[in-house]
Amino acid sequence: MASVQESVDVDVPIRVAYDQWTQFESFPHFMGGVERITQIDDTHTHWITDIDGVKREFDAEITEQHPEERVAWTSTSGDAKHAGVVTFHRLDDTKTRVMIQIDWEPTGIVEKAGAALGFDDRQVKADAKRFKEFIESRGTETGAWRGDVSRPDQA
Repeated sequence: MASVQESVDVDVPIRVAYDQWTQFESFPHFMGGVERITQIDDTHTHWITDIDGVKREFDAEITEQHPEERVAWTSTSGDAKHAGVVTFHRLDDTKTRVMIQIDWEPTGIVEKAGAALGFDDRQVKADAKRFKEFIESRGTETGAWRGDVSRPDQA
């Protein structure tokens, strides 16, 4: 299993940063390799990615979501095995720290070599920087979902 962590400080209030992160269909605007995400319902998404010529389709489930705190997910089908969590930390009224952690299972020699060489770390760092540019250039979120999802063991 490979893992990467990254954080970025964005010059928007925590509500704006969190609300934007709930708009999965906007991810292709700032995530390299993400071609399309379709929101199926409140907790399920379908992803199509193409990273360095490796095309994948998979479904993911939001396993935990608490407004202005965190969004966590895990893949549920397809050949991309991954999970992640994004947490939001208020720095002041107009600045938020977004912390990203992604865990995945590289498959094949190309993905395993890329993970070993740190390509995935650089990709997540670049995506975090593009998220910062995207949300700061807009100044507001493209939409919001403020629902709350708890893990089954917390319900």
